[in-house]
Amino acid sequence: QVQLVESGGGVVQAGGSLRLSCAASGRTFNNYIMAWFRQAPGKEREFVAAISWRIGYQYYADSVKGRFAISRDNEKTTMFLQMNSLEPGDTAVYYCATKYNSGTSYWTGYNHWGQGTQVTVFS
Repeated sequence: QVQLVESGGGVVQAGGSLRLSCAASGRTFNNYIMAWFRQAPGKEREFVAAISWRIGYQYYADSVKGRFAISRDNEKTTMFLQMNSLEPGDTAVYYCATKYNSGTSYWTGYNHWGQGTQVTVFS
């Protein structure tokens, strides 16, 4: 049973930084891709970033390129999202997700999800 547990959310002023963590367990993730999504109030869940677990290829939404960085610690099976230069528009619940890496789209099709962690950015 795959389990994903997010942590690291909080309240930060615009221009500040936060680092989110996602602890993964329940299987070996070498052939998986892991991602961050977010959902703001009244909006649909949107893709933020993804990383292939074995090789470490990274993918980003245009809205966060240059500000956010995704990474993983293979030994600890933990994924991170370093968020810099945060903006009020980044306010959302951030979710960790994973799926088998079949080489198809990295922005959709995830079937394992965490419970989410709230990020609030005030101006």
